[in-house]
Amino acid sequence: MDSQALEREAGAGADSAKRRQIMDGARQVFLSAGFDGASMNDIARAAGVSKGTLYAYFDSKDELFKAIIRGEYAQAAERVAFRREGEVRDMLTDFGVRLLSRMIEPGHVALARVVIAASEKFPKVGRAFYEAGPLWGVTRLAEELRALEMAGALSAPDPMRAAGHFCDLCQSWVFKQVLFGVVDSVSREDIEAAVEAGVDVFMKAYGA
Repeated sequence: MDSQALEREAGAGADSAKRRQIMDGARQVFLSAGFDGASMNDIARAAGVSKGTLYAYFDSKDELFKAIIRGEYAQAAERVAFRREGEVRDMLTDFGVRLLSRMIEPGHVALARVVIAASEKFPKVGRAFYEAGPLWGVTRLAEELRALEMAGALSAPDPMRAAGHFCDLCQSWVFKQVLFGVVDSVSREDIEAAVEAGVDVFMKAYGA
């Protein structure tokens, strides 16, 4: 690798590190002050960068928050990917357990609360969260359900609707209890029980 290529690679690495530094600082501010209460000055201070540097990476608070949302779900994508192994019930249960486990993680719950609080005044924030998370997840799951139906393992003529039903069944009352602070945490046993009950209902409705 020549010297210019090395310089470009080093520059890209530094750029990525600075971007992460800004997003980490911004996340702290958003979670503590909310979207409306957060300012670019506060974010620059928390991230340890100048305001000029902050704007060099992100044009606005909206774009910065959207980047945090996209990063949140990008990190989760591999962990919640649908694994095509075993019987249909086992595949659905595995997916549901990992999905619900991810949804009740403190960091995800905290971000969801910020979005809910901001959505009425800043609908673009709610839309960005929905498109990057719930909609993306349901769309990906629908593709898997469509493949299972084509293989004769499910009867789901409307895969998107079926995927939405499945995700809602798995969340059940567990996610809402965590989201609204009724409980601080949920045991693995309760997660598995909620998902297994959801899979039972789903298979009665969509089983081949």
